[in-house]
Amino acid sequence: MSTEKKKKFIIDTAYLALVLALGYVSLQFVLPLLMPFVLAFLIAYMLRRPIRFFSRVFHVPKGLAAVLLVVLTYGAIGLLLALAGIRITATIASLVQQIPSIYNNYILPDLTDLFTWLEDLLARLDPSLMSALEELQTQLLNMLWQLVSSLSGLLMGGVSFATSLATSLPGFLIRVLLMVISTFFIAIDYEKIVKFVLGCLRGHTRDVILQIKSYVVGTLFVCIRSYALIMFITFVELSIGLSVIRVERAMLVALLIAIFDILPVLGTGGIMIPWAILTALGGNVPRALALLVVYVIITIIRNIIEPRIVGKQIGLHPVLTLMSMFVGTHLFGVVGLFGLPILLSLLRYLNDNGTISLFPASALDGSGLGRTS
Repeated sequence: MSTEKKKKFIIDTAYLALVLALGYVSLQFVLPLLMPFVLAFLIAYMLRRPIRFFSRVFHVPKGLAAVLLVVLTYGAIGLLLALAGIRITATIASLVQQIPSIYNNYILPDLTDLFTWLEDLLARLDPSLMSALEELQTQLLNMLWQLVSSLSGLLMGGVSFATSLATSLPGFLIRVLLMVISTFFIAIDYEKIVKFVLGCLRGHTRDVILQIKSYVVGTLFVCIRSYALIMFITFVELSIGLSVIRVERAMLVALLIAIFDILPVLGTGGIMIPWAILTALGGNVPRALALLVVYVIITIIRNIIEPRIVGKQIGLHPVLTLMSMFVGTHLFGVVGLFGLPILLSLLRYLNDNGTISLFPASALDGSGLGRTS
């Protein structure tokens, strides 16, 4: 390798390391600090066209249209969150409260019958083992009852959680208040703010920023469309699976689970696994096994299609997409799930169009790693 190529390689590597370091610092520290204002800008960005439409159709000033639409938007978000929170809390409380009755009505009688049968068997074989069996029975029943009591104690734990949440509520409310107020000001003067920011940029820097903005916005909507497709596929799979095992209101249940499936940590298992456990505790073991089979099938299909669909839409190889989603989720949570694949896709885009030079063209997409069918 010539000296010139070595220098170029070192410079490109240092530039890439700097970009990755700045991205990590931004996502880990800067973004959480500025999150209220970032969310306010995103909401104002999404409302800019409805505001212009509302102002033009109803012949009202843009400022008034912006205020009305921001109020309606936050009112709708608050109402949906409140209804969802009430419903989820009531469902969890109802399930936890049913655990002791399930134990007393189903688990305890079956265990008693089992130990009675063992006692009769051992009495015929070796009476000296009776005391050991009785001790084992006592310990097992005590252990199970402690487990049930612990599960029931989740309600009290919920109270403790609510108390700790209440102590952090003032800071959360201040962030929400800042976000709402910022949304009003940004929505009213959106065009002026954008014009001022672009006016502070000059030449090549301005062109790069506009390219990044255009690509990131387009890619973000592509990601949303991709996950909407994944959610629809999960909904269809759940509808078929739950209908086969004859779950009541299968399509409604499938829709709720499919929406919950978007969460990267909990996902489908956050509902299906506890549901299967409670069903088994209730004595319906065949249905519990059927629920687990449905969950396993959906999980396998999800892990296969997700990197392919998302990677194809944003121009990354499925393996690289899966790896970036996994690493991004562990480092940054939900933001990293979308942010790291989009960042890699942005680097590929800027590299391919010659804005930066970090690696061979198309090295991050399927063409550089071998096309996948």
